[in-house]
Amino acid sequence: MRRCALVSWLLPLALYSSAGQASDEQAWAALREGRAVLLMRHAIAPGTGDPANFQLGDCSTQRNLDQAGREQARRWGAVLRAQQITPQLLSSRWCRAQDTAREMDLGSVQALPALDSFFQTPTAAREQTALLVAQINAYAMGAPRVMVSHQVNITALTEIFPASGEGLILALPLTVPAQVLARVKP
Repeated sequence: MRRCALVSWLLPLALYSSAGQASDEQAWAALREGRAVLLMRHAIAPGTGDPANFQLGDCSTQRNLDQAGREQARRWGAVLRAQQITPQLLSSRWCRAQDTAREMDLGSVQALPALDSFFQTPTAAREQTALLVAQINAYAMGAPRVMVSHQVNITALTEIFPASGEGLILALPLTVPAQVLARVKP
């Protein structure tokens, strides 16, 4: 009787664990097949927001990746290669996002202003999020895409507050809030 009770308690737990794994595997497959996108927060860049002297084209005026952030971005490259994903890389124009994408070492990085941070201008959130959704949905499906952005942008799209370097696999077409297929910790 005890054994039966133990099995009846463990079976749902085992099924829950394998269902979670299958879901993650399905999310990675959707990304690989271009039916989903990976939206990630830039890797570790100590601080919050941007310095008062911030200039978009001058990395010396911005928060930048530290060594841990560069290593985190390189690990993302290894994870994507292990998943057999060679994506189109889209990034905010902020240096920490561009550097995150470059450190993955998966190819060229294309700036997409709709991924730029609106931390300093929160009133732009709704309009910029709608623009991002429209631009991503205008791309042809079938090619994997990785987008590097900022916490405020990701939260506006998904209602999730991601850690530095965290990624979310989102179903296409994008909606607001986006349908999260998997959350990938840094």
